[in-house]
Amino acid sequence: MDETLRAQIDSHLSRLNGLIRRGRQVRDGLVADPSDVLAIAATRVWQEECGVTINQLSGGSKAHWLARSFSEAFLMRSATGEAVEGAAPEKIVQRLLEVLGQAVASLSRNDDGPIISASLEPPPRRFEFVHNAELRPIVEQAYTDSRLALEQGDYDVAMRTSCGILEAIVTDALEHKGLSALAGSGAPEGMIADWPFEMRLAVAQRAGLIRGGYARLPAVARAYRDHGESGAESTVTERDARQAGQVLRVLMRDLNPGR
Repeated sequence: MDETLRAQIDSHLSRLNGLIRRGRQVRDGLVADPSDVLAIAATRVWQEECGVTINQLSGGSKAHWLARSFSEAFLMRSATGEAVEGAAPEKIVQRLLEVLGQAVASLSRNDDGPIISASLEPPPRRFEFVHNAELRPIVEQAYTDSRLALEQGDYDVAMRTSCGILEAIVTDALEHKGLSALAGSGAPEGMIADWPFEMRLAVAQRAGLIRGGYARLPAVARAYRDHGESGAESTVTERDARQAGQVLRVLMRDLNPGR
């Protein structure tokens, strides 16, 4: 097998296995308390990530067997075999876990016929709204790296990478707005690049570039630049890393409302 293809398959297997591990946690949380708001929110995020991965593996074709299996997982069958709505959330999660398992089995085949789309290279996350064209490919690659780090359980790297992207795109938006235009939004003196991370976020909000979603950033994320450099190590949890990633996605929508 071509080394490039092998690397792509290994990357997808890692992503699928990470989704399976998280899916089991999501399922167990729903079984413990189906009305838990946090468990429900985590389920939605997980399902969205499953959908993105399945779409990539099926080449964007809804007719692909993997895409069909994904869609079928959300349906409940009547006694006559007709599709009806109302499947319990934990059952949907279990069905999606089975679909992910099928994808793993397909990618792991040793013969010459893995039944996955021939186009395995995942499309990069687009940052067309970033004004600095030279910055776009950097944050696109960083976004991919942060997701992979999260799936592999490297929460420190995942969080710091998400925060780095967040700081970069907010700084880009501020610089495009210009210091003179920001003066009325409580902007401090000096170069924008010299402002503290939280100051950039606060000014961007007051200037109407973003909304208040960044308030959900955990304390360790707000001080991500100092993390590991002050000698007082802080433990980055999975929750910290995921919250940082969620805030990043929220602010990406703020900065690019047309998405």
